[in-house]
Formats: sequence, structure tokens, C-alpha cells
Amino acid sequence: MAEDGSLWVAGTMSGTSLDGVDAAMIRTDGTRVLEIGRTGYRSYAPAEREILRSALGHEDGSEVDAAAALVEAAHVELLSRFKDAELIGFHGQTTLHLPAKGRTRQIGDGRSLAHALGVPVVWDFRSEDMRQGGQGAPLAPFYHFALARMLGFSVPVVFLNIGGVANLTWLDPSRDSPEFPGACLAFDTGPGNAPINDLCQARLNVPMDQDGRLTREGRVNADILQRLIGDQGFFSRRPPKSLDRNAFSGWLSEVDECSPDDAAATLAAGVAQAIAIGLTHCPSAPTRVLVSGGGRKNSGLMALVSEALDCPVLPVEKVGMDGDMLEAQAFAYLAARVRMRLPTSAPGTTGAAKPVCGGTISEP
Repeated sequence: MAEDGSLWVAGTMSGTSLDGVDAAMIRTDGTRVLEIGRTGYRSYAPAEREILRSALGHEDGSEVDAAAALVEAAHVELLSRFKDAELIGFHGQTTLHLPAKGRTRQIGDGRSLAHALGVPVVWDFRSEDMRQGGQGAPLAPFYHFALARMLGFSVPVVFLNIGGVANLTWLDPSRDSPEFPGACLAFDTGPGNAPINDLCQARLNVPMDQDGRLTREGRVNADILQRLIGDQGFFSRRPPKSLDRNAFSGWLSEVDECSPDDAAATLAAGVAQAIAIGLTHCPSAPTRVLVSGGGRKNSGLMALVSEALDCPVLPVEKVGMDGDMLEAQAFAYLAARVRMRLPTSAPGTTGAAKPVCGGTISEP
């Protein structure tokens, strides 16, 4: 630890898009982001994605055990490149997230990582939040708040992450701290890349719509789009709220009769409309929406989101950040906060009854 109380922390994310593991370093004192460090990536091979896919929707069993072993090995392989990390934030791989039933599962054992790497590991970020009545997600908002402060923002802004699921953080950086009332509102808006990825895998045997080519070339089917967003049960529900990756898997059957490009365009339009509905729940209109996650690389989806919203929609690269690494950086930041015994979630971000410091520290 430096004299100013800061640490170099490595954070990781293996998201529901199942593409690979991101790792990123930041220097933080648990409150401020003082420096952005280097990053790394370890992709999952097609056979590995199938092992992970087979575990989705399960809490235990042989499929989950095999996926957990893969997740741990991939993380050790990647994190072994970060030998100067003083602390590690390990999210694991979500296989199931059913907050209404009080159930969530992130596979991968932080104790085994601490032993293999010789560095303290903070993990199991969601359980305590859920014990306090929270949704256990999303967990990146406190990092978004610190990032907005670092970037010098002083007016409300939205960070939008489009991964397998899409989620947003509305924040007011003029507030004193992210857990204060009115500082942050965060929730899942609906599906993100998951239905488009699943469509591409099922129809074309490729993992994603590379560069958004299918989405750009397709035509949105307005009748199907209306059916996708017409069931307002989730979309109209006020936050807090969060989703399992497969919560909207039924969208695929709605586009069965469409060509692959029309299906991709229609699914993307559903994602964009769900995000637009989500913004209506925010306390005030943001001055801009900054997009991270794989969805920002789908130019067709980004065009649909921009068309659906009434403010500038920009990839986070426009403010000097790496949109592939924000979530990994977030878990580095949260790990530091757990080490400093600071809150990692609050009523405005997960619906927990009070600010919660969630996470387990495993020493080497």
C-alpha cells in the first residue's frame, strides 16, 4: 500500500456474453480512481464456450463443476501476468441469477485463486447484498460514480453497459458519495447481446454479430418488435430490478420466421427500446449516455439506441476510457472498497435495505 493509502488492484470479468475473461488494473484508495493501469484478455475457445453454456441456469451439478474448473484455470492463466497486483477482485462466472427467489450463482472459488496466485482475492460480491434484501446486481455503479468524478463531470450522466444483459447507471456526480440518496440509480434495462449472440450461434454457428453486420443489413419487423416490448411486466416495473441472462430467451422464437439479418435487426431494436423505457425511470434526463460492453461494437445496435434516445449516445472511448474493460476495472475498485470496509452497493443501486459492504477476502 502506498503512503496515500492507495493500492494497485487487478479486477476481472467473465460476462454472460461468454466471449472471454477481461482483466484490468487500477490504482485506488477505495474512494478515488487515481490511475488506470494495463489490461489483459483471455478468450474462450468454442469448445470452452459450450462448457460454460451448458452450466447456464444451474447452481450445481457436473456441468457447473466442469465450468467452474475452466473459469478458475482461465483466470489464473490471465492473472499470472499481473504480478504487481496487491489485491485481486474476482467476480467469477454467473450461471444463474434469480433475485426474486433470493438465488444467484457465480462459479469459481476465490480461495483457489488466492492460493495459486499468492495474492489476496476479494470475491462473492453479491451474496451479502441479497441477504440485505438487494438484487445483488448491478454492482458497477459505485465505480461509475468514481469514474465520473475522475473525468470531471458535474451534471447527471448515464453509463450504459450492453453485455449479455443491458444495464444502466444514472448518477449525479455533484453528490458527496455514491451511497447517498439521489447519487446513483442503477438497474438492468432488459436483454443486451444475449439474444443476438444466441441467434448467431443457432442460425450461423458463429458466436456473435461481428461488427453489427447482420443488424445493419436487416430490416426491423415492427409487428414482432411490438410483441417483444409489448409485455410491459419487466420494462414498466420501477427499479431496483435485475435479470438472468436467459430471462428473455423467448425472444428467439418470436423471430423464427425472419431471415438472420432481419431477426438480428428486430432483436436489436427490442434491446434499444428497452433501454429507452429504462431511461424514463431515471430522476432526470442525462446530459449524455456513455456506452461500454460488447454492444457498443455493434454499429447497427448503436444506431438504434441513438435513434431511441433524446441525448448524445457515445462509446466510452470518447471520454478516454476502454469500453471492454470498465466492468473488470469496477471489480478492482469494489475489491479495494471491501478491503477498506466501504459500501459496495446501496438502496439506489440494488434495492438493499441499507448500504452494504459485500465481498469475501481470501488470503493466499
